[in-house]
Amino acid sequence: MRSEEEVNQAIELYADMIRRICFLHLKNHADTEDVLQEVFLKYVLHSVAFKSREHEKAWLIRVTLNLCKDLKKSLFRHNTIPLDVLSEEAASVMPEQLEVLEAVLSLPSKYKNVIYLHYFEGYTAREISMMLHKKENTVYSLLSRGRKLLKQKLGGDSIA
Repeated sequence: MRSEEEVNQAIELYADMIRRICFLHLKNHADTEDVLQEVFLKYVLHSVAFKSREHEKAWLIRVTLNLCKDLKKSLFRHNTIPLDVLSEEAASVMPEQLEVLEAVLSLPSKYKNVIYLHYFEGYTAREISMMLHKKENTVYSLLSRGRKLLKQKLGGDSIA
């Protein structure tokens, strides 16, 4: 079990990132907070030492993505209505950023994950491939296809 100091430091470093990932997938503030708590509970109970901060961050991202997928598959989610309006967190974003965010949110999950990790979290294709357990070339393909889909959704050449 991890010390209170380790847990507090991890929460300070990674809570915002985990919230963004959860909200990207779940589009619901309450579910986002539930998964955030569960991620850090798993972190507290995970007794294996991490090799580095990047290893720790990658582990937290992987756990977050898995918990989001599990929640989306659960029976409780099948009878819910998705929110039409983004939460207060996304409301402070500029209109053009909001348009891009909405386009990213509407992508299929396989594209949404790699686009988010690459453009919002700054990971390379190699790092994403290790986190998502996919081949590096597959990540490049998903990024390329995801960008094409975003370009179509946004109706222009605004995506690099």
